[in-house]
Amino acid sequence: MALNKEEKAKIIKEFAKSENDCGSAEVQIAILTKEINELTAHMQEHTHDYHSKRGLLMKVGRRKKLLNYLKDNDIVSYREVIKKLDLRK
Repeated sequence: MALNKEEKAKIIKEFAKSENDCGSAEVQIAILTKEINELTAHMQEHTHDYHSKRGLLMKVGRRKKLLNYLKDNDIVSYREVIKKLDLRK
């Protein structure tokens, strides 16, 4: 269920602000979104997997906190991330 190195590197390359950026809020949000999407697909198949459900809810909460941080500090970047990841319909 975890992302492999190639997928993570691809996401980092797409959302990074600079070449060496791997921990900015935008990158973290993108990685969490990919993990959330994979866990959501897993949960649709395995409805009684409560440990994965807890992990999913924790990731959603962390992403929400990062999105709030980004919205408060850099609204332009927030709007770009929302648009790229197709969040907030």
